[in-house]
Amino acid sequence: MKTISSFFVLFAIAAGIVAITPAAFADHTEVTVSPAPGSSSPGCETSADGCFIPKEATVDVGGSVIFSNTDTAAHTFTAGTAADGPSGAFDSSLVVAGSSYEWKPTTAGSFPYYCMVHPWMAGLIVVQEAGHDEMASGHDEMASGDTMMAATSATGMLSDGVKVSVGASAPTSGEKMMISTDFANSQHVNYDIKVTQNGNTVLDDMGVHDHEGKGSHETAPLTSSDPVEITITFEGYGIDDPKTGPIGEKVVFSNVVPEFGTIAMMILAVSIISIIAVTAKSKVIPRF
Repeated sequence: MKTISSFFVLFAIAAGIVAITPAAFADHTEVTVSPAPGSSSPGCETSADGCFIPKEATVDVGGSVIFSNTDTAAHTFTAGTAADGPSGAFDSSLVVAGSSYEWKPTTAGSFPYYCMVHPWMAGLIVVQEAGHDEMASGHDEMASGDTMMAATSATGMLSDGVKVSVGASAPTSGEKMMISTDFANSQHVNYDIKVTQNGNTVLDDMGVHDHEGKGSHETAPLTSSDPVEITITFEGYGIDDPKTGPIGEKVVFSNVVPEFGTIAMMILAVSIISIIAVTAKSKVIPRF
């Protein structure tokens, strides 16, 4: 009984440690930025989403910023502003439709950029030191005021065997929901992502292109704390047409809510040990 009691204490301590240990750090080794559909014409600069998707992105020093031109028009990705001109931090020159440009930042800081061909198009790259604490970052696209804390995650699969995972912050009324996507071991992934809550669309990103198969998204402020439904429509692998893969397949994640798998397993283990302890002492087999 003393041994069993010791095991009970150890499990309780372990469960407490897991419960209070947050996911304080996030991976920002690579981010992909693309022009918003129709951004070659004025008007996107006044929209909530801006002319680049995402309009504000975060990357670690030494990481990669992929400027992927998924638009039908040519663009430049030039550090600086239309008012002050190029800053010299980076300049892609003209990137034709379907092509991309990569920039590897070596210093931390905020880098505004714009398109020299379409000067109303503007965005921001925030470069942070690797391993930067999420709770101290005010510019992380995966955090809006509060750290995401990896509230929930789920995994599905395409017919070609590629695992599709999503991570999401807890749905909170009045707050934006942060959603990450991951197509395992895949590159140049194209997809649409739609998020609904109680039948209302809170996110509808079309024509997303992720260079390394990883992306991040932000919903509109939610009207309740109810679960959401996330639908990912796969649009193929590749930069140029024709793209490959199971184009048109949908992966649906319904009733996305926080999960506590590790803690649940520990509670189950403690319960089993307790039942064994009671059985051993009373010599009575419990009924379920």
